[in-house]
Amino acid sequence: MKVLGIESSCDETGIAVLDTQTGELQQRLYSQIERHREFGGVVPELASRDHVAKAAPMVMELLEHCGGAASLDGIVYTRGPGLIGALMVGAQLARGLGWGLDKPVLGIHHMEGHLLAPMLSPNPPRFPFVALLVSGGHTMLVDVRALGDYRILGESLDDAVGEAFDKTAKLLGLPYPGGPELARLAATVEGSELVFPRPMVDRPGLDFSFSGLKTFALNTIDRLSPMSGNDRAEVAFAFERAVVETLSIKCQRALKQTGYQVLVVAGGVGANLRLRQQLSVMCDKNRAEVYFPAMEYCTDNGAMIAYAGAVRMAAGQKDEGVADVLPRWSLESLTVV
Repeated sequence: MKVLGIESSCDETGIAVLDTQTGELQQRLYSQIERHREFGGVVPELASRDHVAKAAPMVMELLEHCGGAASLDGIVYTRGPGLIGALMVGAQLARGLGWGLDKPVLGIHHMEGHLLAPMLSPNPPRFPFVALLVSGGHTMLVDVRALGDYRILGESLDDAVGEAFDKTAKLLGLPYPGGPELARLAATVEGSELVFPRPMVDRPGLDFSFSGLKTFALNTIDRLSPMSGNDRAEVAFAFERAVVETLSIKCQRALKQTGYQVLVVAGGVGANLRLRQQLSVMCDKNRAEVYFPAMEYCTDNGAMIAYAGAVRMAAGQKDEGVADVLPRWSLESLTVV
């Protein structure tokens, strides 16, 4: 099956063509980071306009290198969750192509795309497994029993982990997007005498909370001000270490609770090197396996949507002819394949 995938949920336009028979994958990605940097975060209206300007030309350019539109068996797009305007751009483009080419179209859950991104690796994980989904908008642990059979074990009660990274980076005066910048700053020191709390690890359960950790960072920065460059690096190190250890503790609990021996990590924060190291050590101690997507599949991309869509279309799924989107959409509501 040859599928065109369109991702436009936030500030990255991702287009991909996946041929499941040959394994060939070609993709294009346009990031809007420079457009939003001056505002310190994503401006939804600007994001939508950039998708309008970039998505269709990217699709046309990619199809020229992939056998043309007639070679497609289907078209898939990110139906949600995400920014409603940005989602509508991808949905309308997919629907228009579907109508014009007489091809089936299917809307895909953005987080299912992330969850399945490690399946694009040469050595993919097998069901069942625990998935840690960590991004700018989501932090959750999921019991993944089969494709589409998901049960949320725990999630953030306030800030997503990526959001907490970005907000703390902003407190430190780092440019947007702050998460990667904070990690780079933290890597410039060997350690820190500062001790940040590990939120909600002193109580049972698998939910997360990062707003208090952000407040603790603010109070620490105020206490140390005026800060030297080393002070700023130590705050970044202590914050990152607290987040990573909190995620590791909760992942270990989730593996024990489910009895699974496989952990899959996905989402933009999955690119954090300290998190990868910590979870690898934890899984090794617990005789479990851990799978990470390739770095190019951690952030939003069309390949993950194309893969999820190809699997669902192969099972016979397709949508009615309506370009609807779901800015809020529970993983647990998806149908099992």
